[in-house]
Amino acid sequence: MEAIEKDILRGGQFLVKETKCEDVFTPEDFSEEQKMMKEAVMEFNDREIIAHKDRFEAKDYALTEEVMRKAGELGFLGVAVPEAYGGLGMGFVSTCLTCDYISSGTGSFSTAFGAHTGIGTMPITLYGTEEQKQKYVPKLATGEWFGAYCLTEPGAGSDANSGKTTAELTEDGKAYKINGQKMWISNAGFCSLMIVFARIEDDKNITGFIVEYDPENPNGIVLGEEEHKLGIRASSTRQVFFNDTVVPVENMLAGRGEGFKIAMNALNVGRIKLAAACLDSQRRILTTAVNYANERKQFKTPIADFGAIKMKLAKMAADAYAGESATYRAAKNIEDRIAIREAAGNSHQEAELKGVEEYAIECSILKVAVSEDVQNCADEGIQIFGGMGFSEETPMEAAWRDARIARIYEGTNEINRMLSVGMLVKKAMKGHVDLLGPAKAVQEELMGIPSFDTPDYSELFSEEKEMVAKLKKVFLMVAGAAVQKFGPEMEKHQQLLIAAADILIEIYMAESAILRTEKNAKRYGEDAQSVQIAMSKLYLYNAVNTVEDKGKESIISFAEGDEQRMMLMGLKRYTKYQNYPDIVDLRNEIAERVKAENKYCF
Repeated sequence: MEAIEKDILRGGQFLVKETKCEDVFTPEDFSEEQKMMKEAVMEFNDREIIAHKDRFEAKDYALTEEVMRKAGELGFLGVAVPEAYGGLGMGFVSTCLTCDYISSGTGSFSTAFGAHTGIGTMPITLYGTEEQKQKYVPKLATGEWFGAYCLTEPGAGSDANSGKTTAELTEDGKAYKINGQKMWISNAGFCSLMIVFARIEDDKNITGFIVEYDPENPNGIVLGEEEHKLGIRASSTRQVFFNDTVVPVENMLAGRGEGFKIAMNALNVGRIKLAAACLDSQRRILTTAVNYANERKQFKTPIADFGAIKMKLAKMAADAYAGESATYRAAKNIEDRIAIREAAGNSHQEAELKGVEEYAIECSILKVAVSEDVQNCADEGIQIFGGMGFSEETPMEAAWRDARIARIYEGTNEINRMLSVGMLVKKAMKGHVDLLGPAKAVQEELMGIPSFDTPDYSELFSEEKEMVAKLKKVFLMVAGAAVQKFGPEMEKHQQLLIAAADILIEIYMAESAILRTEKNAKRYGEDAQSVQIAMSKLYLYNAVNTVEDKGKESIISFAEGDEQRMMLMGLKRYTKYQNYPDIVDLRNEIAERVKAENKYCF
């Protein structure tokens, strides 16, 4: 297996080790099987979801359930489930691909699909006993049953471990009685099984349970009314109340007090899948926007010919391209890590758990970046449509409303920003990622005299790759100094963590776009990739501006005097191009291609 051959980077190591373009997986590397899967999913999305968009917008919950059943019959709910439990047993890349192309019809279905296949099923495949998996997973994989995930409570949102729901052992020791209230539960209205988190006695951490739900025999479970939401209108979202709900002891998931760990690891999978779920939405929004811009005339000219519109189309395309590049890069890393662990004798369960956990930093980065890009994309889509964009008659306002939830669920983007840097620092403490060595090297470099040689940048992306390497130095300089100054107290300085996270995110996204394009330019020739080259350069230019801004904000907030001056000089040095790209030219080239093809075409 090729995964074993190449030395694959551990999670977070992208920051301190160079990645060769040959070592990244790109959407152009899909296998024949994956391409067939993509076609099948796209066809399903067009036929079953997009064709009934107005019904989803009119809160047709029954339709969501019906389409979920059809997805189950076609095997789409069981892509990630091992064949032993009735699934297709496909790899992690195929899981993300299915999620990507099935999610763009409406956020209502996307949410139901994601909640069921991710956090509704995964906790059992990852943590369940053999008996639990045999009993429940085949029903979930085929869509005979649907799953829901009950973690959030009125008083426990981002602080998930502070839930008040209790689980009390019965006198005969054969069951637990669950009491409490959960809210914002996706799929609550049509699920047959819930993953419920509750606290036993005064345990420090919550515990997970598999709870069956049958409306005919509710077992103390009462559902609240459907919530009226800004977007994802036909996804069933309700409160769930537990009143002495009896759950047999064998339905505890993993061990007592391990619920918080389950919740966090299930969310890692959910995060990268949420990023994937935002990708085809961006492609579709851009396609819809450019269709309109090509047809709509003002001042006797199609508005797509105006620079103000080209600027929007170019950024929408570049962001979508970077999002695809980074998501599939990480998905393949996870798949390879799972394969390596299985080859070393780990069970599939253990391999998958550790494989995803290894890339938790990348999962958080992707969740933040792609959820914000899809929102911006929909926002610009409305703007291109002008007044029509604000009308329910065109699809833009629904796309915008549906996109909004992506920044909130699976851990808010604020939490994920802090997590990505926090996890990186923890990995450094454990010795999994050497941050200290490179951070010291950057400090020494700042004290030394900079080189004034003019480098040879004749090779494709040679300057861009050097820029990415310099942006990594900005992160090491800023985060290194902050960790030195605050140590373990660092997590109390949330604004600094968020600024550092923004630098980290831009590095990963920009590098992923550049490596994908470099790999394909070597494969298909630079001419065939000219627009992809332009998108990678445009994305990097915007990333450099963000890094400069966030770097400065951090430095002037925690350093002073000589240290501040030196770091600001370093920041200037590390964010300066030798040859600045012609940004207007890049945007025009991208927009012209999108215009000519009348769609997102990369």
